[in-house]
Amino acid sequence: MSAGLVPASDLEKEDVRQALAYAAEFADNQSIRSPLDGVSSVGYLLGVAAHDHDHEGGSTLSEMDLRVRALERILVEKGYVETAALDRIIEAYETKVGPHIGARVIAKAWSDPSFRQSLLEDASKAVGTLAEVGRVGEHLVAVENTPQLHNMVVCTLCSCYPWDVLGLPPVWYKSFAYRSRVVKEPRSVLADFGVVLPASTEIRVWDSTAETRFLVVPVRPAGTDGWSETQLASLVTRDCMVGTGLPKNPGEVA
Repeated sequence: MSAGLVPASDLEKEDVRQALAYAAEFADNQSIRSPLDGVSSVGYLLGVAAHDHDHEGGSTLSEMDLRVRALERILVEKGYVETAALDRIIEAYETKVGPHIGARVIAKAWSDPSFRQSLLEDASKAVGTLAEVGRVGEHLVAVENTPQLHNMVVCTLCSCYPWDVLGLPPVWYKSFAYRSRVVKEPRSVLADFGVVLPASTEIRVWDSTAETRFLVVPVRPAGTDGWSETQLASLVTRDCMVGTGLPKNPGEVA
C-alpha cells in the first residue's frame, strides 16, 4: 500500500486487509472476469501485484498482502474508486469504527456506574454518546460478565457482528468449527482460547442475528483502582468483548 493508505496499527491494518480481500473473493465468486480471457479476477490481480515487486529476490509479501495491493491498484486504475476514497475508508477504520471504540465503551462502563447502567439498559443509545454508531450498532445489546456468569457471542448462521464497536469479525468467528462448537461445548472452546473458568461459573452463549448484535462487558481486573479511562481501555481486548478472552492483567500494560 502507499504510505497514505497505511493504517495506524497492525490490528486496524489487518481489518482493512481483510475487508479488501473480501472484495477480491467476492469478485472471484461472482465470476467477474479480468481483461485476460480465462483468468479469474483474483488470479489476475495477484499477477499484477507480483509484477510490482523486485524480480531478483521475489516478492516478500504474503498472498493476502498481494491481494490487497493488487485490488487497490485495479480499483483505482479502472476508475471504480479514487485514492481519496480509500483514504477515507482507512480513516474510518482508524477513528470511527473498530475495537478501540469498544474498549472506550468498556472502560467507561468500568469507571462510571451511571454509564454502565445505561449501557446495560440500551447499549446502542449509550455507545452513541461516545462514538458515531451506524446501522450495525442500532440494535446492540450489552451482556455483563460476573464471577458467577461468563457470556460468549456467536452467530450460528453466518458472521453477524457489531462492526461499529469491534471492527471486522476475526476469521475464527466466521468458521464453522467455532459457530457449531461454542453452542454445544462453550467451556471446551474457551479452553482452546486459553481461558479456564471455575466449574461453578455458568457460561451463557448469545446468538447474534442481522437485527441484534451483542457486546460482552468483561469483569474489571483487580488492582485497577484509580486508573483513568484511557488506562483501563488499554486492558480491553477484542476477544474479551466477544467472550473468548479475558482483559489483560494490569501488569501487562503498566
